Amino acid sequence: MKVFQAIHEVMTTMSKEGIGKGRKNQQQGYQFRGIDDVLNNLSAAMCEAGLLCVPRVLERTQVERSTSKGGALFYTTVKVDFDLIAKEDGSKHTVTTYGEAMDSADKSTNKAMSAAYKYMALLTFCIPTEATPDNDADFTTHDVEGKGKGKGKQRGNASEPVFDDAVIDAHEAAIREATDEAGVKVAANAAIKDATEADRQDWADEFARQCEARLAEFAPA
Repeated sequence: MKVFQAIHEVMTTMSKEGIGKGRKNQQQGYQFRGIDDVLNNLSAAMCEAGLLCVPRVLERTQVERSTSKGGALFYTTVKVDFDLIAKEDGSKHTVTTYGEAMDSADKSTNKAMSAAYKYMALLTFCIPTEATPDNDADFTTHDVEGKGKGKGKQRGNASEPVFDDAVIDAHEAAIREATDEAGVKVAANAAIKDATEADRQDWADEFARQCEARLAEFAPA
């Protein structure tokens, strides 16, 4: 079957290139690696090897939970089959992975799908990455109602505050969805406090900017 030869060709290419946190957000200045990095790096390698990837969602579950502050938090899990198909002879190998994600708005399914694909690709093709602890799903826990107070704890160092994408999304949603000036200020102050404690002045400034933009909406015409 040609599918395993094609998978090996992609592995060979990616073993030389890898995918690290080489991107920099021009507005906030932080380094990141995401689903786009995986897609962009794999696209050419898979095309050259004649390997197709077709996803099929087998299961999806979603549970609504509450944050420690009483907000909604949607926890979504998807089970996805990824059919890896060799263009040359149509032979197929299926990789099944799960993706899990939390979001305070409408992006938890998107994030779960992205997580499923990203880790299918990283593990199937043995793609080397930077040795950062946030690659491990056990490194961070979210603060869900009934599991203690305060922000999620980093198991590697409990004294350091967590300031990840889920926290940022939750703060942005709170600022965006506040219905009056007082609510905007409360949400923004909480966001700026968390960003400052995490030594992320870039995001403290960004939350302040979002606050000013929202407050302008309530200004008299």
